[in-house]
Amino acid sequence: MTHPTHPTHPRSPVPGTWEPAPAARWEDAFLSGNGRHGALVFGDPNDDRVIVTQHSLVRPNGAEHARPPELAAALPALQDRLLAGDLTAAEEFTDGRPLQWVQPFHPAFQVRLRRSAGAADGYRRSVDFTTGETRAECAGWTSRVFVSRADDVIVQYVTGPGLTLGICLDHHLPGAPKKLGVGHGALLTPEGAVLSLRARYPGGDRAYTGVTLVAVTGGTTALTPPAAAVQGAEAVLLLTRVRRHTGELDVAEETRALRDLLTTPGRPYDDQPTASGRSYDDPPTASERSYRDLLDRHLAAHRTAYTRVTLDLKADPAERALSGSALLARPRSAALLERLFAAGRYHLLSSSGLNPPRLTGLWTGEWDTAWSGAFTTDANLNLQTASAAAAALPEVTEALAALIHRQLDDWRDNARAVFGARGVVAPAHTDGESGHAYHFSREYPLHLWTAGADWLLKPLVDHDETYGTQDPRTTAALEQVALFYEDFLTRTDDDGRLVVVPSYSPENRPKDGSWGALDAAMDLSAARHALHTAADRHPGRAGHWRALADRLPPHRINDDGALAEWARPGLDDTYDHRHLSHLYGVWPLDEINPYDTPGLAEAAHRALELRGRENDSAHGHLHQALIAARLRDAGHVARALHSVLDGDYFHASLMSAHYPRRDVYNADAAHTLPAVIVETLVHSTPDRLVLLPALPEGWPAGELRGVRTRFGAELDLAWSPDGATAHLRPHRTRRIELRTSSGARPLDLVAGEDRVLTLKT
Repeated sequence: MTHPTHPTHPRSPVPGTWEPAPAARWEDAFLSGNGRHGALVFGDPNDDRVIVTQHSLVRPNGAEHARPPELAAALPALQDRLLAGDLTAAEEFTDGRPLQWVQPFHPAFQVRLRRSAGAADGYRRSVDFTTGETRAECAGWTSRVFVSRADDVIVQYVTGPGLTLGICLDHHLPGAPKKLGVGHGALLTPEGAVLSLRARYPGGDRAYTGVTLVAVTGGTTALTPPAAAVQGAEAVLLLTRVRRHTGELDVAEETRALRDLLTTPGRPYDDQPTASGRSYDDPPTASERSYRDLLDRHLAAHRTAYTRVTLDLKADPAERALSGSALLARPRSAALLERLFAAGRYHLLSSSGLNPPRLTGLWTGEWDTAWSGAFTTDANLNLQTASAAAAALPEVTEALAALIHRQLDDWRDNARAVFGARGVVAPAHTDGESGHAYHFSREYPLHLWTAGADWLLKPLVDHDETYGTQDPRTTAALEQVALFYEDFLTRTDDDGRLVVVPSYSPENRPKDGSWGALDAAMDLSAARHALHTAADRHPGRAGHWRALADRLPPHRINDDGALAEWARPGLDDTYDHRHLSHLYGVWPLDEINPYDTPGLAEAAHRALELRGRENDSAHGHLHQALIAARLRDAGHVARALHSVLDGDYFHASLMSAHYPRRDVYNADAAHTLPAVIVETLVHSTPDRLVLLPALPEGWPAGELRGVRTRFGAELDLAWSPDGATAHLRPHRTRRIELRTSSGARPLDLVAGEDRVLTLKT
């Protein structure tokens, strides 16, 4: 059997990463996932561990029964007090409950393979982003793992002469509840051993069960309950699935489903290269053929999605050949940016399916996951998924849409309970099950946040613009947002302007003020955008909704010349904060931009310059970079990127941390960084294309291929000190405005007719 290896001096970016030693920490384990199941792979030849995760695994903590607070009857009195100048009134707008976190995300267990200590000469572990396959090998031992996007199963294939292994499912991971009710099962079948682990949460009948089928080639298999012992084998193939359930799960049925994935022994052998690019010197064994067939089915979905977009920054070939940890020690390396771009797209795709990515993507190695491993929707989730439309990952947008549409009924409950309104209000945190707004406190009155539905639906609108469709689910949801604003926007000021009251700018408050305020800039932008977007799709209500939007107050420019976070006079800005909610109009909206609204864009840029770093949260730095790119400030983009790259935010796995020095495992930086890179090179709206809006000085030449635009064209962009070339492949006929450093001009595009543009830089 032959296997491809990375060249010593690759001429193009390597679509993967590698390390010269096994992972010692779960944070450094290489990752694989299919948007439902995840795997953290350590690659230790003597104690190989694969931590299994599943998007739906959340631990009951009481939040499963939580409902939004019934406060609608008290809303008019609160509005009266806020309008009268009692700016602390919202601190009493609560039902008195303590802060309730959403149900915490947690790992299932680890599949553990122990063998007698042996030599590890020539050790290397790697992950191929193109295939989703992790690989660890040394003399006499190879282990490959991937999570199938086609068959929803974790696949591990271990080979070596005379393999002697002890195999078990081990739930002993950091923070596992002491009262977790764990039961094991083990039995022998004609294919090999079947191991199962059932874990029942304390105080109820909710549980999850994992089943692993162990198919062995050569040697013998025996049970040593709750484990299995393999001796003298040539190869071991493990298939693992996890189900969450109430009551009991039929393990026999799960076993049959896994057995059905094995390739039928009598199937003719076709000695041809596989979809994975491998060919074989000898006919494969049954387990090898099963592994290959499983991988090939997976690649049809994974590789197709992953390879749509590529980035080449013309990095030093010698640096491209370095391990990930060695590259991370060179934070200004173009090769590092190339690899982080590739890794970010890989991890984003791999964590999106049943749900979009959590704060930790799809992975965690411990039960005490920071911030419950939630979907934090007031910033983090949209930042992580920001590249989905432009970087051609509609699978990510569909995962976000799936989460939203499952929860719309709960969003209606929030609107009714808190505001006495029709329509929908989104929560700031969710565990993926409930969409009820119950996570709030005096310092974090997240139940007052009304901009969330528009903020979360914006990526779905971008998707429709990109692909020239109108998803009827998105259209229906937009109508619900507009209905909320119809009922909520009823109070006016002395000039007859509508007032957003109460209003909340996540997760900030005015200087010397309180959290619940009036006319937050994000709320104004969201209401205007939601009403106009809904009007575009509902002609019968368009006039009314546009008129409502026109009655909202304009943004305010404060005494520092900055766009104010609260348009209400007298509410002064608190600049040192990680969130940039008030610049929603710049990114991701197109409400404020240097071309149509130069005055507001200048004020927004001043607000960006004044924004502090607060606690150095990774999402804060990259949020600044996204806004700076829209405002054509390449220097600010570079500084924000350098804060992350110089700050030791990335683990050897190339998954990121929330704080510097790899503190708190968190996917924000890993998933957001590709969006930042794309925005510096290409920005599009349904009517405009901006090329190289904020190219940092450190990227003198490169190529970005396969990006999608919101006017319906694919784009390849190449640039160098001598100029740039853009190759457009339009799918729709339309006239757009082309913006470059030379100015603006109209550009006519015809569906099916490529356009090549040559630019000066």
